[in-house]
Amino acid sequence: MRETRASIHRLAGVGREEKVTSVSTRMENDKLLRKHLIKLLEGGDAHATFDDAVADLPPALQGKTSRGAEHSPWQLLEHLRIAQWDILEFAINPKHNSPKWPEGYWPKIAAPPDEQAWHQSVQAFRNDMQRFIKLLADDSTDLFAKIPHGDGQNILRQALLAADHNAYHLGQLILVRRLLGAWK
Repeated sequence: MRETRASIHRLAGVGREEKVTSVSTRMENDKLLRKHLIKLLEGGDAHATFDDAVADLPPALQGKTSRGAEHSPWQLLEHLRIAQWDILEFAINPKHNSPKWPEGYWPKIAAPPDEQAWHQSVQAFRNDMQRFIKLLADDSTDLFAKIPHGDGQNILRQALLAADHNAYHLGQLILVRRLLGAWK
């Protein structure tokens, strides 16, 4: 009887101190996580911001490739735009179909078709970034719930994926700009 009672107490946690997180602490942690995710997506701490990376690039250089670089600034910009859009759309739209990899994520030509294309791509990236930020800032968005049409992904994972992908390719864009002599 004594052994049975001791086993039940161990299973129930009787006799040891349990750390209990209050609801208000969990809510504060959730707000802090959302704030950090948004800052990570926006860049600017350990990474350059998107706006810094695309600012003031002369149109004559937008389609240029440099020795040692595989892609032009235009191709990197378009890849950033398409990938971020795809990551976000997958997270929120059950009817979304991702582009075919890799050809659907990279433009075939090195240069934008016209001067407006660069500005339109920059604006589309910014718009999707704002949509992502709005999703993350919304307290009703469960960051940890599985995306119903996915295979285990959640909003937290998608935000981290977008931030990681953006940081990597923004670094490439800055490197290409340096190689082209068009970086600060």
